[in-house]
Amino acid sequence: MPLKFVLRPNEKVIINGAVIGAGDRPGSFFLYNTANFLRGREVLKEEQIDCIEKKLYFVIQLIYIFPEDAVLNLQRFASILAETREARPDCRDDLEEIERLVEARNHYRALKICRKMFKGGSEASPNAADGAADSPAVDPAP
Repeated sequence: MPLKFVLRPNEKVIINGAVIGAGDRPGSFFLYNTANFLRGREVLKEEQIDCIEKKLYFVIQLIYIFPEDAVLNLQRFASILAETREARPDCRDDLEEIERLVEARNHYRALKICRKMFKGGSEASPNAADGAADSPAVDPAP
């Protein structure tokens, strides 16, 4: 069964490292095979990192979008995860789940849990400071 997702007007999506943009109108797209993708509103830019939780999100995003650099980014992930555990002992269960998901290569779900840890909670968009809301049409992971 294909995965359907909708892009807002002028929104971008990264699919297997390629950036694709929508036109002036919303558009529905279908993925018929396995692909790594993030909509523009789910992408965190390096200059937006202002807390340890976003630092963790960013490194998971790098692992997910750029699998060719996974070895280096997994080392960074381990270091940042340890740092996050020290800074956020209240999120122990979420961090254990994130670690398990990254090990299982289920990066999208790991990102989703990590978003919940951002200031403001409840799956705040990585771009929440920009006013963009995160309302994915479909969760791509089973």
